[in-house]
Amino acid sequence: MQKDKIWKLLLLIAIPIIISLIPTPEGLPHIAWLLFGLYLSAIIGLVLKPYSEPVILLATIAASAAVIGITETKDVKVGEVLNGYASGTTWLVFAAFTLSAAFVITGLGKRLSYILIGKLGGTTLGLGYVTAILDLIIAPATPSNTARAGGIVFPIINSVAVALGSDPEKSPRKAGHYLLVNVYMVTKTTSYMFLTAMAPNALALAMMTDIMGIHLSWGGWALAAAVPGLIMLVLTPLIIYKLYPPELKKVNNKEIAAKGLEDLGPMTVREKLLAIIFVLALAGWIFAGQIGVTASTVAICVMALTLILGVVTWDDVLKNKGGWNTLIWYGGIIGMSGVLTKAGFFKWLADVMGQHLSFGDQTMLAFFVIMFISVAIRYLFASGGAYVAAMVPVFATVGMVAGAPPMLLALGLLFSNAYGGSLTHYGGAAAPIVFGAGYNDIRSWWIIGGIVAFLSLLVHMTIGLGWWEILISSGLI
Repeated sequence: MQKDKIWKLLLLIAIPIIISLIPTPEGLPHIAWLLFGLYLSAIIGLVLKPYSEPVILLATIAASAAVIGITETKDVKVGEVLNGYASGTTWLVFAAFTLSAAFVITGLGKRLSYILIGKLGGTTLGLGYVTAILDLIIAPATPSNTARAGGIVFPIINSVAVALGSDPEKSPRKAGHYLLVNVYMVTKTTSYMFLTAMAPNALALAMMTDIMGIHLSWGGWALAAAVPGLIMLVLTPLIIYKLYPPELKKVNNKEIAAKGLEDLGPMTVREKLLAIIFVLALAGWIFAGQIGVTASTVAICVMALTLILGVVTWDDVLKNKGGWNTLIWYGGIIGMSGVLTKAGFFKWLADVMGQHLSFGDQTMLAFFVIMFISVAIRYLFASGGAYVAAMVPVFATVGMVAGAPPMLLALGLLFSNAYGGSLTHYGGAAAPIVFGAGYNDIRSWWIIGGIVAFLSLLVHMTIGLGWWEILISSGLI
């Protein structure tokens, strides 16, 4: 075992031990204090990564079950720590991963790309909008934005940059610099536009439901994100184009598209079936409430349909490491959050903060301060999932104590995780893939990322806020 891994492991073991040796704070059940130590260790483990996320969470679940069993508490039962694996949220994301894999396996994602390039990619700016439209189309079915941006969009746009004669070392500004950074910035907007567009979305919503008692459907989420999201999708390619204009303005898009489609060949039966299933999935998620089912039920039905019709095989599902990793560690973190809630930890935290934190009657000021911090702090996180696990419960609790409107606070926090990740070249798993192509430098990336992130915050806190209040007052969310 490597020396740095040993030190990280020792630190993670020491945290719950030290917490257990500290006297339990007044008013907090002892079991909640012990479970908090394990939860804190898990969060730090997600940041330090001595092991992969599933390993860290499985170890935390095992330790939590042991602690609950040994203490023989009446507040929480041993089996409840596994409730995250029975959560519809966990299975919604896992099932959606199958659709995501299908877009790659069948080649439908590539086909859509080349069709859009042929129709709209006559200029470099046009290619920027092709990226935005493609990402928006496939986002509802790709909870891994790494797979979406890094596995579908990036290889195509990178090959386009090469075809245009833009070399990472000799001529990055010819086209590649603009096209590649735009891939990442665009996906940080589409990632919050749908519940199923980024895996941490479902995790954050599950936590919000436990802590704040808010409820938001798949359709309600998409409706709330539509206005600010579409505004940013229109602005982002243009802003990057103005900040760092590519040297090449005109593109022979017809030739690029024809070559790409020729390589793919005629549209296969699997692609056609996937297109139909995708439309059915969208309809099911949008109208889930009206037909009396949950978004999770729709996702599992869609997953079963793709397997039965042979769009993907079970072996394809088994090879989808991202889906299985998400199932294990998201189920674990949701389970831990649930038992902490039941043990009374977040209620105690809210009471303590209520005694020591006050914005007076300035509830909206509290809301704006929390939102600004929620974006700025993303400089410290390389994982949206780690950010959600560590900060969403804190921001949600602080906001509730300060009297911020619950639904407005929830929507603001649910969306800021995604666009906050645009700040740095490590703000999400797709960032190193795109940055690694070599077309972009750190300075320009951070400048573009800072402008996109804080402009997104401004749009959400002005136009978005007004839109959400209309939706709330009209009962649409």
